[in-house]
Amino acid sequence: MTAIELRRDDGLGSDALAMIAQSEEELAAIYPAEVRFAFSPQELTEAGVAFLVAYRDEMPVGCGGVASCDGFAELKRIFVTRSARGSGIAGRIVEELEAIAVSAGHHVLRLETGGDSPDAIRLYERLGYTRRGPFAGYVENGSSVFMEKRLT
Repeated sequence: MTAIELRRDDGLGSDALAMIAQSEEELAAIYPAEVRFAFSPQELTEAGVAFLVAYRDEMPVGCGGVASCDGFAELKRIFVTRSARGSGIAGRIVEELEAIAVSAGHHVLRLETGGDSPDAIRLYERLGYTRRGPFAGYVENGSSVFMEKRLT
């Protein structure tokens, strides 16, 4: 089995930008702009998001970040390339981001994803996330799914 390496990035590195661009392309094919809430690379940096890029054989295959918020942390930009899906990379990214959130003193991790992304929803449910209502300025829009997990 090929080893997966997770590396910190500020969201503006060339590999991070490539992963974010692929994510944007995929999201744009599924969701209209008015229900896409992903941070831009600049917003990731400005918000101090702890951002990771996943590598397999030195090739970037995924990314994700965690933002510190008032009273909780939020997952941002979780993405794995189509060719790398089903290999556990997304779970590794999320678990590392959970550890980062705990080390920053957070006990609740939240996320927003799309209802038309059933694989993502199944991943989060498998990792212990449960559905909840909107948070932090999000509103019900008929497309978003809001989830959270209590961290130990």
